Amino acid sequence: MAFCKNCGTALPEGSGFCTACGTPVVSKVSTWDGGVFDTVVNAIVCSLIITFTCGIATPWAICYMMKFIISHAIIDGKRMSFDGTGAQLFGNWIKWFLLTLVTCGIYSFWVVPRVYKWVASHIHAQD
Repeated sequence: MAFCKNCGTALPEGSGFCTACGTPVVSKVSTWDGGVFDTVVNAIVCSLIITFTCGIATPWAICYMMKFIISHAIIDGKRMSFDGTGAQLFGNWIKWFLLTLVTCGIYSFWVVPRVYKWVASHIHAQD
């Protein structure tokens, strides 16, 4: 439940003005404040990490990029943070790689949603 910043009255869901004092309700903003240059540089760094390690460090590259992307996200007025690490993802990554090999690549269709689910579980709103 939201409350008026001016008088403290409880505000009905979706109201644009306080019913008691008429103060406009400020909507919370969702945006991404990253820049093009930083995004390109981070993508190049991730590509180099993956290339020079022959793919072994892919979990660290994923976490590096997610940390950059999520740290620039503001949802409902709150900045997001990402607390996942490559070491946490590495165990799952090996398991998914082996399952993909055993199933002749069929399991690879499930890897991307699993990575997304793992990433989402490590995203938090900063207070």
